[in-house]
Amino acid sequence: MKKTGIFSGSFNPIHIGHLALANWICEYEELDEIWFLITPQSPLKNRTDLMDDTLRYEMVKQSIGNYPKFRVSDFEFSLPKPSYSANMLREIQKTYPEHLFHFILGADNWALIDRWKDYQTIIHHYPIIIYPRLGYEIHIPHGYPNVRTVNAPRIEISSAFIRQACKEGKDIRFFLPESIRQYIRSIATAP
Repeated sequence: MKKTGIFSGSFNPIHIGHLALANWICEYEELDEIWFLITPQSPLKNRTDLMDDTLRYEMVKQSIGNYPKFRVSDFEFSLPKPSYSANMLREIQKTYPEHLFHFILGADNWALIDRWKDYQTIIHHYPIIIYPRLGYEIHIPHGYPNVRTVNAPRIEISSAFIRQACKEGKDIRFFLPESIRQYIRSIATAP
């Protein structure tokens, strides 16, 4: 059975923090691969600043290039909105039974997990990998054998920071993969 990490998010846009973290988790947590699952609409986030789903998909696809352990997925695009992680995990496991899916989430999301729809299903049926985030302690209650933390490097870059820096015309070339910088520039200047 293939051990596959699910790194789900809006990736609005994807940046080097996402990529470096996924690379570290894939290599040091002995996953066979990581799927970047583009989330159309998180129930806990405002959609007003969200770029088009297809655009975000294309940016992730461009950024992972031909790295053999990364894959981009639009699996959630066909699921009912808003997108709930428990539903997505159930459906993806049914669709790809040859994979053992590990759900990857940050300490910030782990702190809110009890606000998620059917969060107990996620905790008890899927291995969960929690990565550190600045300002968030990770507490795993007793009785959650599928949940573990990783000592991944903290890379505190956010997509909100990237969007704001772009609006301000800042040169943030080292925060984004070059292909994404060029892609964003090409769509910004398109007629």
